[in-house]
Amino acid sequence: QLQLVESGGGLVQAGGSLRLSCAISGFTLDNYRIGWFRQAPGKEREGVSCISSSGDSTIYADSVKGRFTISRDNAENTVYLQMNSLKPEDTAVYYCAVSTRTFYISSLYLSSHMYTYWGQGTQVTVSS
Repeated sequence: QLQLVESGGGLVQAGGSLRLSCAISGFTLDNYRIGWFRQAPGKEREGVSCISSSGDSTIYADSVKGRFTISRDNAENTVYLQMNSLKPEDTAVYYCAVSTRTFYISSLYLSSHMYTYWGQGTQVTVSS
């Protein structure tokens, strides 16, 4: 059965870095687009980034552009989110998700309704 397991979260000081991983099993990863989302307490789930099946195309929320980088290793069935220059406002639970949609990569893929399968999330806390 399909599983998505996030890891790599933790507590980091502002300005620091973390790399999140999303390990996917029971699924042919290279055929699908993968997104990262986050949700802080009391706030809506927010799209962070999305990567195409080949890894050639990526999109980012304005709030993380220049600081976060999404990548994928299809041979290892893993998607990564490298987070640099972290800010307290980045504090949230981070989720990875799989989309079966095939539209051209755009900001639409920062919307949660585009995704079918979700992991359980990993907590990222950035202290000031």
